[in-house]
Amino acid sequence: MKILSAKFTKGIVGGDYSTNDNLLQFAFLGRSNSGKSSVINSLTGQKKLVKASKMPGKTVEANFFKINDQFYLVDFPGYGFALRSIADRNRMIKRIFWYLEFSNVKPRIIFLIIDANVGLTELDREMLEVINKNNHNLIIIANKIDKVAKTKWESKIQEISKEAGNAKVLGYSAKTHQGRDEVLSEIEKLL
Repeated sequence: MKILSAKFTKGIVGGDYSTNDNLLQFAFLGRSNSGKSSVINSLTGQKKLVKASKMPGKTVEANFFKINDQFYLVDFPGYGFALRSIADRNRMIKRIFWYLEFSNVKPRIIFLIIDANVGLTELDREMLEVINKNNHNLIIIANKIDKVAKTKWESKIQEISKEAGNAKVLGYSAKTHQGRDEVLSEIEKLL
């Protein structure tokens, strides 16, 4: 699959995640600092489509990016550590849970971005529980795989998959674009 066009269309803070065109949504969730913005930029081939920040928790809304006028990539705020108040962090998490449990739109698939070096954190496990409880399609993207020794890639991916209940896990590097074709292929299968 080739991405020929990618543009920001809207940011949502409330509870209505529907779009006028009813195109499919592919949601990107992950801990603050897992590299969600970088993964989306890598997938679309645009370095500045999603504003990446060194400040964890910069994204506070669900940002919709229309791809090839066919579907949306939806970038949610990172959960976990953020340079914000506890109340703000709790509001962001509640919005994600609401989307997963009660939204008027069910995402075609959820890509859960984790740091390959860190593996699943307690917050990732809680997110996985909500995703699985609500029967969402899921693929885990183990980002920053370029920082894991090549001899340990396969075992790291298997370890994450086993811990996540044998979920599909794709190694990814936003820096080198390793895994990009595999993620785009998974999206194309679901269109």
